[in-house]
Amino acid sequence: MKMLAKWIIAIALCATHAVGLAARTDEEIRDGIAALGWKHGPTSTPVGAAANLVVPKDTAFLADTEGAKFLELTGNLPQPGNAILMGGTWWATLTFQDVGYVKDDETIDADALLKDLKEQDAPANEERRKLGLPELHTDGWYVPPHYDPQTKHLEWGLRLKTPGEAEPTINYTVRLLGRKGYEAVTLVSSPERLDADVKELKAILASFTFNAGESYDEFKPGDHVAEFGLAALVAGGAAAAAAKSGLWKVILGFLAASWKLVAAGAVAVVAGAAKLLGRKKDS
Repeated sequence: MKMLAKWIIAIALCATHAVGLAARTDEEIRDGIAALGWKHGPTSTPVGAAANLVVPKDTAFLADTEGAKFLELTGNLPQPGNAILMGGTWWATLTFQDVGYVKDDETIDADALLKDLKEQDAPANEERRKLGLPELHTDGWYVPPHYDPQTKHLEWGLRLKTPGEAEPTINYTVRLLGRKGYEAVTLVSSPERLDADVKELKAILASFTFNAGESYDEFKPGDHVAEFGLAALVAGGAAAAAAKSGLWKVILGFLAASWKLVAAGAVAVVAGAAKLLGRKKDS
């Protein structure tokens, strides 16, 4: 329930930080992003305390110690524990969720899962209206959830729409399963670049490895096992397991829908910052 309480607080603060960004110019935001402690590829870098990633050329990585600063600059809630991976036209958050070993022995029913997500729209939008945020509706799968038993990666793409919006927002997500939890990766991209950016991100994630003793296949009897499986990871993971009353639909629906909407507006600014980072590296 502690995790649930933190997420309730996050909901209450989300609108405040989005408003604060409006006082800054695009140039100020780009300069602020470029001033952070980026590691430029090609390089290899730790991701948190349990994993490693190869960062290729023309890509930059920001450790989770400074990820909150980046999130605040892009109009998002500055949540701690998020590392940032930046390409030329996209960026992604990486954060480890220490929830225990998630069993991968269930079959995902994409149609049933989509129905559940759509049923969350009404209570979630009630909360969004209270916060002065536009409604957001589940439009369907961009990529249905699917799990690769070889890589232990679960990924999906969800189309989300706001009233009056011509094009849907795509929330593209990857979960990389480990022995003690999973690495949560959320991609932020523009609709016209999404397919190419997803391909680029997945190529980089192929180099993601958990440290010795932390990989999924190194599970040992007695390890903590998560109270939910693959389907719940798509529907919100720990929140769905922690709150078994009607309240979880409000919280879970809001969180699943709000993150990308706030983040997507910063893609163009971040692309400009990526160019600035490239010039600084060359000089």
